Amino acid sequence: MNESVVRDFHEALNKSPDMAVAVAAIRALTGVINNSSAQTMMGLEKELKDAAAALQRCNPTAISLKAGCELFLRYTTRTSALELEDFATAKRRLIERGNQFADTSIRARASIAELGARFIRPGCVLLTHGHSRVVLALLHRAVASDINFSVIVTEGRPDGTGQATARELSALGVPVTMVLDSGVAYALERVDLVLVGAEGVVENGGVINKLGTYQIALCAKALNKPFYVAAESYKFARLYPLSQQDLPLEHKPVDVGPLLPRSVAVDNPSRDYTPPAAISLLVTDLGVLTPAAVSDELIQLYV
Repeated sequence: MNESVVRDFHEALNKSPDMAVAVAAIRALTGVINNSSAQTMMGLEKELKDAAAALQRCNPTAISLKAGCELFLRYTTRTSALELEDFATAKRRLIERGNQFADTSIRARASIAELGARFIRPGCVLLTHGHSRVVLALLHRAVASDINFSVIVTEGRPDGTGQATARELSALGVPVTMVLDSGVAYALERVDLVLVGAEGVVENGGVINKLGTYQIALCAKALNKPFYVAAESYKFARLYPLSQQDLPLEHKPVDVGPLLPRSVAVDNPSRDYTPPAAISLLVTDLGVLTPAAVSDELIQLYV
């Protein structure tokens, strides 16, 4: 069963490269319910938990994958169907709830795009960092609404995510300027707002995202520029980092050239934590939230 859920997960991602990792996991877990041979609710719950653990082992540091699996388990098993004596009926109810959760998760990006496009005013200049599919969907909606705006994109070293974002925006006809990651403070003087995605939204309303997001938020706050985060609710995670050292470790290779002595250590974490005090608003499929409202939404999602 665990091998098949991992296979379904990878097949979903390969079939649709634009699909979010968490959504692919949710789809795969829904398949577990459909294909389960368990004869009791306890047995089915165990299969789901084992399958979710197998998916998380595919990428142990992926915050959205972990959050998506946990939310799916809470959503599907939090139902009166568990109290029914007829297991077949209970299983059908679980399949319905699983499909409903998957459909809601897939629609999340479109909901955020509709809400967030209202923040893009004619003639505005915004800055973004990394390659966020929900941010791109939001900007695509603004273009479809005939709003003229321009975007400053950070380079996004070491994986060049900014280049991918710049190419997609340019293909939409949006004027794009790329700046070095170290040039953010210089560029922010001519920016009206900052818009980034998130790998995870934590319990206090802070976000975990691509390395460099935190320093952009600090610069934006110093210059009184609004800092907005677009994030799907399946990325709401039960994490409470107090510092950068509390994040799950994930390092990506970086080429700093052949002239650096071997004795020099290179520290290149893939993500950082931006505390809620540096965030203006979060645009989510649950609505536009202040960072302080995130904990209330998490309670509703998990309890």
